[in-house]
Amino acid sequence: MAKQAINFTASEIEALPLPEKGQRLEFYDMKVNHLLVRVSSTGRKTFQVYRWHQGKPSRINIGVWGSGLTVEQVRKEAEKINAQFAVGENPADKLKRQREEMTFAELFDIYLERHAKIKKGTWKEDQRYYERHLASSIGSKKLSTISRRDIATIHGKIGKNRQVHANRVLTLMSSVFGRAIEFGLWEELNPCRGIKKFSEQSRDRFLNGEELSRFFQAVEQELNTTARDFFLVALMTGARRANVLSMRWSDIDLKNATWRIQETKNGTPQTVPLTGAVLEILQERRRGCSSFFVFPGSGITGHLVEPKKAWGRICKAAGIEGVRIHDLRRTMGSWQAIAGSSLPIIGKSLGHKSQQATAIYSRLDLDPVRASMEKGAAAMMEAVNGRKK
Repeated sequence: MAKQAINFTASEIEALPLPEKGQRLEFYDMKVNHLLVRVSSTGRKTFQVYRWHQGKPSRINIGVWGSGLTVEQVRKEAEKINAQFAVGENPADKLKRQREEMTFAELFDIYLERHAKIKKGTWKEDQRYYERHLASSIGSKKLSTISRRDIATIHGKIGKNRQVHANRVLTLMSSVFGRAIEFGLWEELNPCRGIKKFSEQSRDRFLNGEELSRFFQAVEQELNTTARDFFLVALMTGARRANVLSMRWSDIDLKNATWRIQETKNGTPQTVPLTGAVLEILQERRRGCSSFFVFPGSGITGHLVEPKKAWGRICKAAGIEGVRIHDLRRTMGSWQAIAGSSLPIIGKSLGHKSQQATAIYSRLDLDPVRASMEKGAAAMMEAVNGRKK
């Protein structure tokens, strides 16, 4: 049967005859090779590129008339497909691979189970970022269809109001694709590469002497003793919030006044000296606690998770604004510096990890670190007592 060729225009396509029920008609474009429109008896008109490749017929759908496609768009897409055939590629094979490959949601589940839950104490934060920003935007997309433009759009949209937050989401997306490459699940380049993060202003907020005085008074009045003790231990150890929240009795040596964190955010263990104030709190809690955790909670984790309400009450009672729980950690480091401790000692006590300082840290024992933390705590107490006087 001879090919029927027409000049594709909107009016010509609208006027095409319908075949008998169960039959189909095909009309080729007079301008672009291998481009045709297939007409069904129901009136559906589908644009396709049909040609032979390596001795086999191949048919690639472009779209349906009436869905918003113009003739110019159809021809442009057909030319792209023909160009792929010209260099020996079959777009149909690529489409088949896309149908078989996993979605970003499926990859994220693998990332969560094989990497984040094992190596990151903050994996729940990753999960929240995904659910809030990525599930609806790229969750259902096949990996090969996620472009750098998609990533940049997500980053830019969040960054309109929350630039630091946007950077964290970008880091998460990059990590997910990075793990996919590491696990052999993805062989292309990471689509997050080349996307510039928003500039971030380093946060230097900590509690000064006047604020510390009001803070301790507010903490003393807090009725939730678990949250109260958590805030004090977080302040006096300078440890990361997640580590203090999940503090276990099995990792605490009250006799030698040390706390062994098995794995920190850096992926390495850390031994934290326990100062006198912290020891008093822990000894008191130990007498009345039967839980595996120092700060037990009623949730699925078994420990305190997010004491935001208690923190809000304390900040309100103390008249302190713009302070986050993480700033307690910065407060310890700042008061160590005020007390004259060196930066390497402060870095050691806070569990910081840097290439330049690692060699120095490895030669330090806990005695100067303990002394530094005692100095920091003493400086805070002196400031508070001075205010009281």
